[in-house]
Amino acid sequence: MRPVKVAVLSGGLSLERDVSLRSGGRVAEALADRGHSVTRLDLDDRLVPALVNGDDEAVYLALHGKAGEDGTIQGLLDLLGMPYTGPDAVASALAWDKVVAKGVYRRGGVDTPEWVALSIDAIRDMGAVQALDRVIERLGTPVVVKPSHGGAALGVRLVPEASALPAALVAAYSYDDVVLIERFVEGVEVAVSIVGDDVLPPVEIAPRTGPYDFSARYTHGATQFHAPARLPHDTLAACVAMGEAAWRLAGCRHVTRADMIVDGGGRPWLLELDTCPGMTETSLLPMAAAAHGWLFPDLCERVLAEALASAGLRVDAAVTP
Repeated sequence: MRPVKVAVLSGGLSLERDVSLRSGGRVAEALADRGHSVTRLDLDDRLVPALVNGDDEAVYLALHGKAGEDGTIQGLLDLLGMPYTGPDAVASALAWDKVVAKGVYRRGGVDTPEWVALSIDAIRDMGAVQALDRVIERLGTPVVVKPSHGGAALGVRLVPEASALPAALVAAYSYDDVVLIERFVEGVEVAVSIVGDDVLPPVEIAPRTGPYDFSARYTHGATQFHAPARLPHDTLAACVAMGEAAWRLAGCRHVTRADMIVDGGGRPWLLELDTCPGMTETSLLPMAAAAHGWLFPDLCERVLAEALASAGLRVDAAVTP
């Protein structure tokens, strides 16, 4: 593709800042190596002046966490008239809210584990702690407790029995005011990434010990990955179909990753969508791209080309892996 003046935006003030900076650094280096003019920007009070006074043609979003994935920066860039990578503000906000998103997926016919949502207001002001036994009656045990907003498995706990639920809720409320309690599905974790019209090979996630938590995600050697996933062909096809359905229901574009669990019967269950997937050395999207035959710079250029094309800007030759 032709050389592009692009601002790579990473960092921010969320708990995922360090991971975002790693993603942004890799993307900036890859695009610069391909001959693009790259500016590194952070999510701070210098951002808007830099974009308004600069001559960048597009913004590559390498942000994770609050303000970067919840539609905030997307809405701001729309206001500024700046093309950017990834889903728009509405799709980003939808996917960011796990409770709302699960309702959309369920209504759209996509299997997602049964859940209950509890806000801190319901617990603190309405006596909802007295109804926790109803949660267990509905979902059984074990359950997974997670903040409704956020990523990188921060604040996520597996609750093996009812007595452990209150402590897990307290921990999750330290990250968010709304907590999702979800029926635990035992099986194989799979991620399906989509870039434009390309559905990349599903990646199988196999932590060496324990759950696929923050440490397992970002520590070299802590998790084994297999791309494509070591699953039967019909199961892989079902995973791909689920990823595509979630993409459509949320109204995504450019790039998105669907995270799911495949149970012992080969049935996938959608957990969530990541609208700004990580681009670090241990991230799932680059692994899927490599299995598809793309080098990391190819992946970055493909995502950038999608953003330019959506804005009606000239791309010239598309990247050919």
